[in-house]
Amino acid sequence: MNSNPAPQPCPHPAGPNDREWRLSLASPEETAALAARVGGLSGAADVVALWGDLGAGKTAFARGLIQAQLPDEEVPSPTFTLVQIYEPAKAAPVWHFDLYRLAGPDDVWELGFDDALEGALSLIEWPERLGRGLPLRRLDVELSFDPAAGPTARAARLIGRGPDWARRVERLETEDAGE
Repeated sequence: MNSNPAPQPCPHPAGPNDREWRLSLASPEETAALAARVGGLSGAADVVALWGDLGAGKTAFARGLIQAQLPDEEVPSPTFTLVQIYEPAKAAPVWHFDLYRLAGPDDVWELGFDDALEGALSLIEWPERLGRGLPLRRLDVELSFDPAAGPTARAARLIGRGPDWARRVERLETEDAGE
């Protein structure tokens, strides 16, 4: 197995067809609420790439999105299994990938990644492990610690990649401003 990379923020700046939104999340509950909203705008063949250091809230975000669709579901981190699959009755399947332990980018195909890309919502922790295999059309969610705002606060940066995700990020931001 290759050594795991140091955690990094999303290394890709927003492009001209992308939409970037930054916000502060005061608590894990706010992280879960944002994730539920993202899940409500997501469906089959969508990719949500979760960036951030260990403990920054990537799994909490994924858990919030999944539990919004399956409230009674236990949502463990797929650190050792590498992928967990959830099948909500009224939404697209959700494939939750944790690629931290992936030996190399090509190993993701053994996990059924191509099936997820075609018919599921793919939540990907440690997306940098995919290298050039990371889909271009996606939502990047970067989470980081925000100690100035409180011990459980996180700074979030969402980048909708491509026109479709850019419109959805704009919708999230507009709804947030109207609350």
